[in-house]
Amino acid sequence: MGRVRSSRHGTPRLEKDRWRDTYERTPYQSLPWFDEGPSPHVELAVREKVLSPPSSVLDIGCGAGSNVLFLARSGFVAHGIDLAPGAVATARQRAQEEGLTVHVQEGDALTLPFPDRTLDGAVDNGCFHTIAVSRRPRYAREVARVLRPGGAFLLGWIGRETTTPEGPPHRPSLMEVTTSLEPHFVFLRTWISEQPLSEPGSSENPWTMYYSFLRRRKGKQPPPR
Repeated sequence: MGRVRSSRHGTPRLEKDRWRDTYERTPYQSLPWFDEGPSPHVELAVREKVLSPPSSVLDIGCGAGSNVLFLARSGFVAHGIDLAPGAVATARQRAQEEGLTVHVQEGDALTLPFPDRTLDGAVDNGCFHTIAVSRRPRYAREVARVLRPGGAFLLGWIGRETTTPEGPPHRPSLMEVTTSLEPHFVFLRTWISEQPLSEPGSSENPWTMYYSFLRRRKGKQPPPR
């Protein structure tokens, strides 16, 4: 059914340990990125039929599983991977409590545990912007590898305009995202949403979130003209 990438290409051990420790130290409900409901771009994609059940969809960096649970409720074959064992255990427990069937496992975005071209869609809400600049092209190749040609990819990230000390260190611009992903994907739609960090009227700058709908290319990217 195709290859699965060797773990030697994956995320460094120190980073894996940091994510593991995060979920061991902090209740998942208290983590700043946790949301009970699905991510906005995932909910929109299902509503607009960018993703259609019963296709198989992978949430990359699924955390406590909110998107995976939403996809399962919506009739998809819902997969999720995360570096943190605590995140995986939480997602499975939440699914069990709802009586949902999900397929969640420990996994690395740089060495996805799936054969080539076996998934219909993929979701990323906040994984890409944690990946170091030098490893972004590898990430893009790996997501493209596991998706069938024409498969949908939904991406959400904190943009460079976000200047608060909180949040990921590798906040990419739209140009940086397209540079990494365009060899493998066609951008269908991109939009921006500003999300406040605190109460309305606060002087703190909001997080600037970018969202994109993409399709995995069916052939090679055309050369410049």
